[in-house]
Amino acid sequence: MASAAPHNPPFRAEQVGSFLRPPELLAAREDLKAGKIKAADLHEIEDRAIRDIVAFQERLGLQSITDGEFRRETFFSAFYIQGLGGLQYDFETPSDWFFVDRKGHRIPMLNIKVSDRLQWRSPVHVGDFKFLSSLTDRMVKITLPSPTHIHCRAGRANISTQVYPDLDRFWDDIIDAFQKELKALGEAGCRYVQIDETTLPCLTDPHARALMAQRREDWRKLLLETYPAVMNRCFAGRPAAMHLAMHLCRGNNQGHWSSEGGYDIVADTLFNRIDVDSYFLEYDTPRAGNFEPLRLVPKNKTVVLGLVSTKFPELETKDEIRRRIDEAARYCPLDQLALSPQCGFASAYAGNPIPGEIQEAKLRLVIDVAREVWGS
Repeated sequence: MASAAPHNPPFRAEQVGSFLRPPELLAAREDLKAGKIKAADLHEIEDRAIRDIVAFQERLGLQSITDGEFRRETFFSAFYIQGLGGLQYDFETPSDWFFVDRKGHRIPMLNIKVSDRLQWRSPVHVGDFKFLSSLTDRMVKITLPSPTHIHCRAGRANISTQVYPDLDRFWDDIIDAFQKELKALGEAGCRYVQIDETTLPCLTDPHARALMAQRREDWRKLLLETYPAVMNRCFAGRPAAMHLAMHLCRGNNQGHWSSEGGYDIVADTLFNRIDVDSYFLEYDTPRAGNFEPLRLVPKNKTVVLGLVSTKFPELETKDEIRRRIDEAARYCPLDQLALSPQCGFASAYAGNPIPGEIQEAKLRLVIDVAREVWGS
């Protein structure tokens, strides 16, 4: 059996964060929009659903526990829209950004505009952490969206020049928010936070680079300089006892994705210049490239291989997963590796087109393979 991983968390068998919403919760959110129930009613239904999903994770044997992101419409909405404010969706302007599935079906992304200051006024997810901690004795994980998500999605043209005549002020507000949120989570006892990072994988995609060029943005500078520098400022001063993981995602919306491209161009920056403790790397399809960039992972960091797809209902085989772990171990020692699905099951609340029993089967597969490869 291999020796202990450099970090614990992450655990040998992991999950990324979001889970399929139960029908009662999906219906309640629609009822709230229709004015049939009040926010307090929805909150009670969320509480019940979170209790159930915690029990589900414990029953499976997972050691890191999330609330399934059941209080969020999307992975970033609670922090940025409800938490910081200043954002609005543009429902009128056609978007050049889209999600696509393996049949070629497209879902346009809604454009985002920054119309007011993004301000951290009080903890956004501390209440979520405290409720979740009251339900389990296992390690609680809180997920946060990337500090660079809004800039990448909106672009300078959609960030108000009246509010932010200088982009440095925009970044200062983002950095202030993340530093204060991480501090507040740490003071509440949170020891495991995962950053859901979509911008770095996005900028490995030729289509995204073309859109950046249209916006007169230097994608290479953003990818290798601006965004990593912003992240490091956001993460600076976090509590010493807090493990900070980064999940690299190429889009995850109802079985659709938004970008493709390997880690090659960003690997050295990602692994050696961005101050996080571990990485959750999407590797469920060839869209993520090969494992060779893992040769640049330093000895003190863990890589969680996202080898099981949450987008498709087909169940991977143990042999297939073990073979790919062996391939990855050619570039990064087995002791530094762990296993998870490539993303959550519902980054947007509608969820991916996977039945609940397949969600459970895929998680059991992760746990079973991890036990076979690394021991209990």
